[in-house]
Amino acid sequence: MGIIFFASTGNLSAPNTSRIIRPVLLWLFPGITEATLLQVHFLVRKAAHFTEYAILALLASRAFLSSSRIFLRRRWWLASLALVASCALLDEYHQSFVSARTGTIYDSLLDISGGACALALAAVWRALRRRRSTLRR
Repeated sequence: MGIIFFASTGNLSAPNTSRIIRPVLLWLFPGITEATLLQVHFLVRKAAHFTEYAILALLASRAFLSSSRIFLRRRWWLASLALVASCALLDEYHQSFVSARTGTIYDSLLDISGGACALALAAVWRALRRRRSTLRR
């Protein structure tokens, strides 16, 4: 969560990330147009939102699944999603106060979607593992 909140400062604003993404894209695709550069930069930034919250969700699920509290172990999915949603909303709220950033509910929804997708995959993986272990017995 600390990395996420650092990323929501002006340090990783669009002008700053374009200093990294733009040269890489120009090196990979020398004939790329300015419009395409802007589109790809936008998509990379949105993919980063999705991915960072997916990782947060997986880390939260691991923490809640190994909790000493039965309540949290049984409700790991919901607790993880609640943590992701809270962090996403607070992050965008914080960004609304940073001059180089823009806080939007749409980014929060993208963040929460990343977390929910990761948690859904984790739930399926756990179910498959449980099923395989019962078949082996």
